[in-house]
Amino acid sequence: MDVVRYIGTAEMAALVGREGPEAFLIRLAGYLRADFRRWTAFDRAPRLATLSPLGVIELMPVSDAGTYAFKFVNGHPGNPRTGRLTVAAFGVLADVATGYPLLVSEMTLLTALRTAATSALAASALARPGSRTLALIGTGAQAEFQALAFKAVNGIEAVRLFDVDAGAMAKARANLEGRGLSVTCAKSVADAVRGADIVTTATADKARAKILTPDLIEPGQHLNAIGGDCPGKTELHVDILRSAAVFVEYEPQTRIEGEIQQMPADFPVTELWRVIAGETPGRTGPDQVTVFDSVGFALEDFSALRCVRDLAGPGPELDLVPDLDDPKDLFGAMLGRGRALDRAA
Repeated sequence: MDVVRYIGTAEMAALVGREGPEAFLIRLAGYLRADFRRWTAFDRAPRLATLSPLGVIELMPVSDAGTYAFKFVNGHPGNPRTGRLTVAAFGVLADVATGYPLLVSEMTLLTALRTAATSALAASALARPGSRTLALIGTGAQAEFQALAFKAVNGIEAVRLFDVDAGAMAKARANLEGRGLSVTCAKSVADAVRGADIVTTATADKARAKILTPDLIEPGQHLNAIGGDCPGKTELHVDILRSAAVFVEYEPQTRIEGEIQQMPADFPVTELWRVIAGETPGRTGPDQVTVFDSVGFALEDFSALRCVRDLAGPGPELDLVPDLDDPKDLFGAMLGRGRALDRAA
């Protein structure tokens, strides 16, 4: 009988808790690094997005020769006003040889973890060596994950928070207390960014915003722009992009959804996998400003699902595909015939 493993939100939280968030993020960054290094082994495509005035729903597929993965994910910035998450997701791993699903997993928590681990992995190649201070602009659901990933993977020691929502800032600060970081709440974006080695922007508003402007940026800073992730949604002033070295996950997708949607089609960017694989340099000097224009790519979900599958081991299963004595007699499943159905009876 083919088994479909299921990992729900409670098991995911327990899994991360058992490992410890920082240890889990380090492990996940390792899976990401390994998969980015074999980028050319994957069948890649931009995600399929269904846009509405209130948000976006996306399907994100990717596969190698053995395993197929996809994620269903939304982005609805107004959801918190009705007690719902801005982002909710689930994902699937399947066997390429048979097409059968192998794993169905929650990916709301896992997406936050993989986004943070990807940010930290990129910074390991693009930020100045010895970076110790992180500015976090936007303290919604992603903020704490980013702070812990940068601490675990990059050695960040101090975090400065800023959000127009003082309650969200207080929430993030409280969640990060006792985790080995010096955490302060800044009075403005400028106050948070000043002197920081790395700046993460993670705002949710679906708008052409200019959260960072050129006058705020200092030589040598690494900017991790993760809030602009669909058409019509950006965070950086175009002049920052013009004067920086810009790195992306998958160029065809980022041209549509990322900060570089503001730029001409021939604006030069480098795909991150080339840096991770050693094909091209990342940062080339201590005063260079680098930008990781991150929109999230399906390869990262593939890595994350592999990571939790390997870590979780056997567990709850889903009765998702009929297990038949005669695989050509699907109608018989409706009549109660089949091995799995017989056992259930």
